[in-house]
Amino acid sequence: MTPVVLFVVVLSLTAVPPGAADEGDDGDSSQDVSEVIARSNAGIRTRLIYDDIAPNMKRNAVPCTARGCKWPKSGRYVTVPYTISSQYSTNERNFIIRTLQSFHRSTCVRFQMRASRHRDYLRFFSGSGCWSYLGRQGGQQRVSLMRNGCLYTSTVQHEVLHALGFHHEQVRSDRDRYVNILTQNIQSGRASNFRKVRTNNLGTPYDFQSVMHYSKYAFSKNDQPTIVAKSNPNLNFGHARTLSANDIARVNRLYNC
Repeated sequence: MTPVVLFVVVLSLTAVPPGAADEGDDGDSSQDVSEVIARSNAGIRTRLIYDDIAPNMKRNAVPCTARGCKWPKSGRYVTVPYTISSQYSTNERNFIIRTLQSFHRSTCVRFQMRASRHRDYLRFFSGSGCWSYLGRQGGQQRVSLMRNGCLYTSTVQHEVLHALGFHHEQVRSDRDRYVNILTQNIQSGRASNFRKVRTNNLGTPYDFQSVMHYSKYAFSKNDQPTIVAKSNPNLNFGHARTLSANDIARVNRLYNC
């Protein structure tokens, strides 16, 4: 089964100072999630699997089938406490907050600034690259969003979805019905990023528009496709700039919104 942010500065939920967008998604509309993450994570020493997922050495987190991987729900809402590192500028912090609030509009997930009573919480910090753990880990749970490279709406949402328990679209259990993985075009040492996972797809269709789907040229060694849609080999995908309808549906179904 497939599982699974976060933190806040005391600011208006709607007011974002002028210029905040300049440090986020609007800064470079040509970059897709896989390109952003691959570029930001190139050469980092942090141990990662599937390119941007930090493994939990105490339990098998791929897939996140262990009990406790989901964030708890109380009443109508799933509360995810969070903190944001002082490494970020005010505009960058506001950009992260605004992106977290994008989940509030269409799901029952509510990101809330951590209080002393919150044991489990997300800590957003500017580490090396863009990465997250898969599902709720317990205690302080880091989400790395490097200041110069990861602050795009799609990238932040992507890493937050990992923290909520979701894997990449192109590795879901039924992907072979929808795509071909061209291993001959994959960079050396990157084939494990395409290994299928035993996922719970929650009754939702395979989604080329998901913010969790990598591009057709992800980790290509020769500028040839590594992922090809069976329905249309010319289909271009992996360029989502925000949550798709299916991304939202999966959050709502996993958390019984």
